Amino acid sequence: MQIPLKNMQGQQVGTVELPDDIFASEVNQAVMHQALMRQLANRRLGTHNTKTRSFVKGGGKKPWRQKGTGRARQGSTRAPHWRGGGIVFGPHSRTYTQKMPRKMRRLAVRSALSVKAQEQQVVVLDGLPMTSPRTREIAAMLKALEIGRSALLVLPATDATVELSTRNLPNVKTLHAGYLNVRDLLGYETLVLTQQALPVIASFLGLDEGGDATEEE
Repeated sequence: MQIPLKNMQGQQVGTVELPDDIFASEVNQAVMHQALMRQLANRRLGTHNTKTRSFVKGGGKKPWRQKGTGRARQGSTRAPHWRGGGIVFGPHSRTYTQKMPRKMRRLAVRSALSVKAQEQQVVVLDGLPMTSPRTREIAAMLKALEIGRSALLVLPATDATVELSTRNLPNVKTLHAGYLNVRDLLGYETLVLTQQALPVIASFLGLDEGGDATEEE
């Protein structure tokens, strides 16, 4: 699959070949959904907790004697039906972590990239030569590229200059190519890749490659 190769001014300077086994593969919506739900579940802390009657302070003394008062018998003021008492079926600390095989995770990412390519929401840059952080320069580049509401900027390696330049842009996120994931791909409208990031993506997503890069958990 060939798409235009553009510079930071939005001008086409050539064409670039996108691997068909990554950007033109069969879309598996079920695996994409499972990968997205797994990511959202793994973000949950699970630190919520409520106290049962055994953990609420007080209530050791019987409120009134067992018989002769005309009222119902009570053994503790910390029973669930009392104000300030324990919680019966409240939430408790737990882990929401879900596991998913690596092959399925990578299949989900390939499916998401294929969806972006089908919808023509993939832009490839010849590079991002920046010597100092400039948010205005990144904003002008996105405007020249006619980027939609949001953009995911994928770099071949960590670049502090670019990351600082995009930090104040509310709808732009910078991501290392080795950490592509379904949530970010589906959460941003346009995928902006640098040409140097394509080999990194192919190293762990390509069907014929055996790279050791690790995508985001």
